[in-house]
Amino acid sequence: MNSSRHRLYGLPALAVLIAAAGCSSSDDSTAAAVPSPDAAAVKLCRDLDGALPGKLAGLSRKDPRPASALTAGWGSPVIILRCGVPRPPKMIDPKVAEGRDPDAVAGGVNGVDWLMERQSNGGYRFTTANRRAYVEVVVPEGQDSSTILVGLAPAVKKAIPEGIAD
Repeated sequence: MNSSRHRLYGLPALAVLIAAAGCSSSDDSTAAAVPSPDAAAVKLCRDLDGALPGKLAGLSRKDPRPASALTAGWGSPVIILRCGVPRPPKMIDPKVAEGRDPDAVAGGVNGVDWLMERQSNGGYRFTTANRRAYVEVVVPEGQDSSTILVGLAPAVKKAIPEGIAD
């Protein structure tokens, strides 16, 4: 498999869109679908769960239901992290890599590459790229995405090695 087609390149637009991700939301749902990755990804995700911060951007950890080492959450409305998710289709979309997709941007934050996708509810979904397991973070409208990604970077770098997940 040609790993270069999965490689995301940092784009300055990611910083601009991260800074713009904000307003408010009334969705306080604390449920999250638990991913079903292979055994290698499960081990990495369990390592990540142990490395995640108790507070993120000043928000206390509030894990979603059902309880799982593959999911985590912080604050209200809840920021949801799911580890071991499938690769998002936009991750290999050439329009994203070329900066031609208005709803998806590739870039990096503190040594972790992310695909950022704007959601219809005003929030954003970030998925790690170039790591051995995909980690998805859903940030509701009104939360400071840049602070959240900076806060998650040390745990992701520690637990999920660089490489291609597929």
